[in-house]
Amino acid sequence: MGTSEPGHSMTPVSSRSPSRRLLVDVVRRADLWASHVPEEALVLAAKAAFAACEPGPGRAEVSLLLGDDAEVRELNRNWRGKDEPTNVLSFPLGVAPCGDEPRSLGDVALACETVMREARERGIPPEQHAVHLVVHGMLHLMGFDHVSEEGAQEMEALETRILAELGFPDPYAPHAVLAGEEL
Repeated sequence: MGTSEPGHSMTPVSSRSPSRRLLVDVVRRADLWASHVPEEALVLAAKAAFAACEPGPGRAEVSLLLGDDAEVRELNRNWRGKDEPTNVLSFPLGVAPCGDEPRSLGDVALACETVMREARERGIPPEQHAVHLVVHGMLHLMGFDHVSEEGAQEMEALETRILAELGFPDPYAPHAVLAGEEL
């Protein structure tokens, strides 16, 4: 893994096909991430989501921003008009590659305090919750959404399958959801 500065790393990850690669740029801006969630787990989650979607041959890249609530709140306010932090935001780019360059999928941003609080409230490890959110965010970058009931069911089923392949439980199982909360 090449590191250009503390909290910023570029990791090439091979997916199922040897001709395809996902370059994951991890940018850690909140130090609390380092003590609770290994970057390698998040990179593997991004790889698994990418491989599950079969986006076609070639290479792709994605950025994972491990921010804090203040940074993600600002992104949420600027891009979605919601002045509050949220656990995950996805910014799909869908940029076509130039020559040999990888296709840029976009960015996934996680808010540290929100992710940690939600994990604590659910009684699950922060790593488990953060991995789920990376998978969820990656699926948004790959064109999935949960606007319709059908889309939500398809996305949740794919998330559950990917997480199972990574050794994590179904985040949508009844025990995984707080009373009165919808994911």
